[in-house]
Amino acid sequence: MIPAAFDYVRPESLAEACEALADAGEDAKVLAGGQSLLPLLRLRLSFPSTLVDVGRLTELHDIRDGGDHVFIGAGATHYDVVRSPLVNAACPLVALAAATVADPAVRHRGTFGGALAHADPAGDLPAVAVALDCVFTARSANGEREIPAAEFFVDYLEPALAPDEILTGIRVPKLGPGWGYHYEKFHRTAQSWAIVGVAAAVRRSNGVVEEARIGLTNMGPTPLRARGVEDALRGAGIHPAAPDDGGADPIRDACGEAAAGSSPPSDLHAQPDYRRHLARALTHRAVRAAARA
Repeated sequence: MIPAAFDYVRPESLAEACEALADAGEDAKVLAGGQSLLPLLRLRLSFPSTLVDVGRLTELHDIRDGGDHVFIGAGATHYDVVRSPLVNAACPLVALAAATVADPAVRHRGTFGGALAHADPAGDLPAVAVALDCVFTARSANGEREIPAAEFFVDYLEPALAPDEILTGIRVPKLGPGWGYHYEKFHRTAQSWAIVGVAAAVRRSNGVVEEARIGLTNMGPTPLRARGVEDALRGAGIHPAAPDDGGADPIRDACGEAAAGSSPPSDLHAQPDYRRHLARALTHRAVRAAARA
């Protein structure tokens, strides 16, 4: 299909972009990599009055060390994130998940901030942001504010951004030594959205899990934090998977709580009960991998 008519603005600075967005009104949209927005425009599921193109604003592309966190500019591409030595060293779960996004063409064009601002619960990065307690920075003509990841994803495709705000970057906390990471997802093809995905970060010491952070993809209208699993994993022993004779496996038992409190969607690819099964199985797999990393 052909998109509906819209005005197009390409500002030369972030300040100019904020002014353009404020002038355009509530029906304006921000365009960066376009990998999420353009398909919606073509299908006429979104019909903005104005597109404010921030794709060439180099000030949004930074990836830098912030001391206790890594700041990833919203305009950094997935490829930039995957190849960043800083991200891989300090926040490897982000790089692991970004490497699974769609295909190489999309990863070279799509932006880290754009994927998060799209707020699709089937996306790979929102669950990671929730699991790691990331903080989002947003800028408007009236100034800048910070939004915790737990408050950023309001509903399906609805981020906590005001119509005149631009997502400028994401602060990813450095969890420090002793942590292992893994991102596990089940999907039909390499390019398709996750039917279910699990982002796992596990801190271990002396053969037991001291702390865990678990984020779930596509188990509700927003990414979910599996708090029940996190609580149940605390103190669980790390050992080889139990044999098939039913021997005790505290990690497997803890991951049985993965679907608690979720409301997975029903679509052509999976029914809710199958997604709940996947959440339990993939969480077990992701936690095991993270605990051994």
